[in-house]
Amino acid sequence: MTDTETLIVQAYAAFNRRQIDEALALMSEIVSWPKASEGGRVVGKEEIRAYWTRQWKEFDPHVEPLEIIEQEGGTVEVRVHQLVKSLGGEVLFDGEVWHIYAIVNGLIEGMSLKDSTASTAFSRTIPE
Repeated sequence: MTDTETLIVQAYAAFNRRQIDEALALMSEIVSWPKASEGGRVVGKEEIRAYWTRQWKEFDPHVEPLEIIEQEGGTVEVRVHQLVKSLGGEVLFDGEVWHIYAIVNGLIEGMSLKDSTASTAFSRTIPE
């Protein structure tokens, strides 16, 4: 597994375990993140902490990387299986989505959402 793949896998694992500090340690100080459940973006680790804390009080997301595609210039496309449940266990979303990361100096500097299928240079399916 490449360093970038390891970084991405560790970030999702920390998020799924609700280990905010562990996930934020993998990000730059100026990280930019989409507020998928609220709209807009947050910038910086403390804004991400506040957003995730609010999010986890409203519903229970679990996101598993299925495929990591490394592009030139530090861009990484990640196909994920996203399962979002209400706190009562009702499935709100169960499907695949694409996350696009900017990696700078070995840290996540930004994440965006992508609707279409990824194509590209280096693709590796994550083993189960």
